Amino acid sequence: MKLYGIIGAGGFGREVMPLAEVMLKKLLPDSAYNLVFVDDNNTIKKINNHECMTIEEFISHDAADKYFNVSIANYKIRKEIAELLIKDSIKPFSIHAANSLDLGYSEIAEGAIFCPFTMVTANAKIGKFFHANLYSYIAHDCIIGDYVTFAPHVQCNGNIIIEDNAYVGTGVIIKQGTLEKPIIIGEGAILGMGAVITKSVAPYETVVGNPARPLEKKSSINANP
Repeated sequence: MKLYGIIGAGGFGREVMPLAEVMLKKLLPDSAYNLVFVDDNNTIKKINNHECMTIEEFISHDAADKYFNVSIANYKIRKEIAELLIKDSIKPFSIHAANSLDLGYSEIAEGAIFCPFTMVTANAKIGKFFHANLYSYIAHDCIIGDYVTFAPHVQCNGNIIIEDNAYVGTGVIIKQGTLEKPIIIGEGAILGMGAVITKSVAPYETVVGNPARPLEKKSSINANP
């Protein structure tokens, strides 16, 4: 029997689990696989009718074939867990909601999650362990790096480059770039909820607002001037 693990039993993991369940039911007979939660922070052994085990239990399980997906938004944790499991010869699998759309001619790497009502249009390139939450889309000729996270309702228009580990908040709109001058979202950048991105964002920068601007850090007040 094949063993499939959803890593993380928090809110997002519990949303992703039914998507994986529907997808696997279409691909395999019920007797051919077991689908479980994997979460070290849970003492409960069953969540939403699925067994919950620790990462150690999952790694040491005697199933002949084991597969995983990481439903954790924090890219550092997602990357750490993914690398750990791959090192143990456990294979990533991607999860696509039944009503998510890929219109074709795009490259999508392993470990992706596409939630309901998400779309990839055409000729996009998407890195490994990408998350696209509800109602998000990626338009033509976009390049998305590894471990990038889209919160719900992200509008990523054409000719956008989003580098590794970036986080794109709920309702973000990224203006269309051009082939000659794409809009570039730098590695590790954070685009705040509702931001309207009209120009490139530097690596590890946090931007907010419409149009989006760098988030200003408040200076500490000297108690004894």
